[in-house]
Amino acid sequence: MNQSERITPRTLKGFRDYPPEVMIPRERLIDTARRVYCSYGFSPIDTPALEYLEILVGKGGEETDKQLYKFQDHGGRSVGLRFDLTVPLARFAAQHINRLGTPLKHYHIATVWRGENTQRGRYREFMQCDFDTIGTLSTAADIETALVIHDLLCAIGFSEFTIRINNRMVLTGLLERLDLADQATTVLRALDKLSKIGPDRVAEEMIATAKATEEQARQILRLSKISGTHDQVLKQIEPLVAQSATGAAGVTKLKEVVDGVQAAGIPQQRVVLDVSIARGLDYYTGTVFETFLDTLPEIGSICSGGRYDDLAELYTKRKLPGVGASLGLDRLLAAMEELGMVEKVATSAEVFIPYFDPDRLHDYLKLAAAIRAAGIDVELFPEPKKLGQQLKYADRRGHRIALIAGPDEFNTATCQVKNLATATQQDVPMEPDAASIIAAVKEILQQHPK
Repeated sequence: MNQSERITPRTLKGFRDYPPEVMIPRERLIDTARRVYCSYGFSPIDTPALEYLEILVGKGGEETDKQLYKFQDHGGRSVGLRFDLTVPLARFAAQHINRLGTPLKHYHIATVWRGENTQRGRYREFMQCDFDTIGTLSTAADIETALVIHDLLCAIGFSEFTIRINNRMVLTGLLERLDLADQATTVLRALDKLSKIGPDRVAEEMIATAKATEEQARQILRLSKISGTHDQVLKQIEPLVAQSATGAAGVTKLKEVVDGVQAAGIPQQRVVLDVSIARGLDYYTGTVFETFLDTLPEIGSICSGGRYDDLAELYTKRKLPGVGASLGLDRLLAAMEELGMVEKVATSAEVFIPYFDPDRLHDYLKLAAAIRAAGIDVELFPEPKKLGQQLKYADRRGHRIALIAGPDEFNTATCQVKNLATATQQDVPMEPDAASIIAAVKEILQQHPK
C-alpha cells in the first residue's frame, strides 16, 4: 500500500477511545451501579440505540432536538440515536406494560449520543446508568430514588457529596402566580442555566425568550436564591406559592421527600433543598435531583433525575407516571481521575506468570489453571522471553503478584511468589494442586487490598 493511500487513524471530535486503564475502572463503576440497583429490586432492560425519530423529537426540548443525531435509514425511515435512556424507557413501558405490569422497576446501562459542545468530563458519546420506577405516583418512589443515589455514591467510595432536591411544581406555582404559566418551559430552561451563566444572563434570557418583565424575572431569581435548613427553605417558599394549588402541592411533596430520606437514615448534611434546580429536559413534572461532589462541585452534577409523570402518555392512553435518576458515568470517572481515585492499571488480572522456560509451557498452563480455579485472575505471558522483559511488562500492566518458575525452581519443585508492589518474594512449594502457592497469593492480596 502506498503511503498516500493509508488512512490517518483519528477519532471524531467529542468522541474518545477507552484504553484498558480507563475501561477497567469504568467497568468497576458499572458493576457497582448494577449491584446497588439490584439491591433495591431493579431489573435490567435494554432498548435499541436507534429509534423512530418521532419517538425522540420534542421530548427533551428544543436544545436536545438540535443535538439529535438523525438520518434516514436504508428503508427511507427517519430515525435517530437515543439522546438519553428515559425517553426510550417511556416508549418501552408503553409498548410492554400490559405484559410486565406495574410498578415497573428497571435499570438500563447503555450508551447515548448528543451532538453538543464538548466540555470537561462531557462527550458526544457517553454512557448513562439509569434506574427508574414506572406506574406509581407514590412519594415513596421519589424517596427511594434519593436513597439509591445516596447508596450508589457511598458504594463507589464517596463520603462528601450533596444531593440537591427540588420540585418543579414549586417553580410552576410561582409562575402561575406571576401569570407566566404558559411560559413555564421557556423559563425553566433559562433557570437551568443559572450555575453556568449567572443570574444576570438568566434574567436577560427570561425577558427575551419568555417575555417576562424585569420584576417577574427578579421574583423568580429571588425564589432560586433561597437557602438554609430544610425547615427554613420550606417556610420561605410557602408564602411565595401560597396562591397556587400546584405550588402548595410541590411544597408538601418536598417536605415528604426530605422527611422520608431522613427517616431512612441519610445524614441531613447530604441532602439540600435547592429551589434553583429545574433540570433542563422538558419532561420533568415533579421532584428533581442533582448530585454534586463537595470536593469538586465545578465538574457539575454526576447523578441527576426526577419525576416525569406525563412522558409515557405520548405513546399510550394509559397513565404511566415515572421517576428515576441517571449516573453520569464518564463525568464521574473524569472527576475520580482528577481526585486521584482511579488506580492506573491495564489489566484486571492480579497475578502474572512469566513464561521463560520454553520446555515447560504445559506446567505454566497447569499452574495458571489452578490459580484461576481458586477464583484469582491470572495472565500467562505468551512467549518465552527474558525474565526482566516480562517483569517490566507486568509492572507496566499493573499486575500485583508474579509467580516465577524457571529451570532451577522446577528442579526443586518451588515457585517464587513475588509481591510486585513491595519487591519482596518468598519461595513456596510447587504442589500438584498449587495449594501453597494459592494460599501465599491470597495472603498478599488480603494484606494489600486495592
